[in-house]
Amino acid sequence: MENAPPENGLPPQLRFLKLLVTVLTATMIGGLVIVIFLLVTRLPGGSAAILVLPDQITLPSGAKPLAFTVGPGWIAVVTDASDILIFDIVTGAQQQVLHVGE
Repeated sequence: MENAPPENGLPPQLRFLKLLVTVLTATMIGGLVIVIFLLVTRLPGGSAAILVLPDQITLPSGAKPLAFTVGPGWIAVVTDASDILIFDIVTGAQQQVLHVGE
C-alpha cells in the first residue's frame, strides 16, 4: 500500500507539474496578447506619416520630402523628384544635389 495514490487525488509531483503547466499556459497567452497589442499599435496604418524636417532646412520650391537622414555635419533629404539634397547641419545651406533613378 506504499505506492497507492493519496486520498485527495493526484500525487504531489503531478500536482506541481500541473501547476507549472497552468502557469506556463497563462504566461504564453499573456505574451501573445502583448505581442498582438504591440503590432497593432506600433505598425503604421494605411496613411503616410508626416515628415518633419529640422528648422534650419529650406527645400527648393516644389520639392516634397520623402525621407531624411542625419550624418556627421550634414543632413540628406530625399525628395519626390528622386533627388537627394545634402545640407550643412549647422547653417542649413545646400551643399550638393544628387539625382537618383531614371
